[in-house]
Amino acid sequence: MVSAHFRVTGMVQGVGYRYFALRQANMFGLNGYVKNRADGSVEVEVEGEKDIIENFRSILEQGPGFSTVDHVEVSYGPYTGKYSKFSVEY
Repeated sequence: MVSAHFRVTGMVQGVGYRYFALRQANMFGLNGYVKNRADGSVEVEVEGEKDIIENFRSILEQGPGFSTVDHVEVSYGPYTGKYSKFSVEY
């Protein structure tokens, strides 16, 4: 188990990206959060099995239909267990 922090750039705000990430994280069984950042990017933090998180990353790179994902940065860290579900933060 690991944690992963993502920063997604492109046209990812105002296009349903956070709720897309929420649905996908729930389908993958990942816990964490997603939120919009002031710089126009989207931040995602998840915890789970590394191979599942890597599959989740490929979905984040696609995004929902009206989005345009330019880049997905990821950094991995140790699993903390601090999340009990996946949520949208504001």
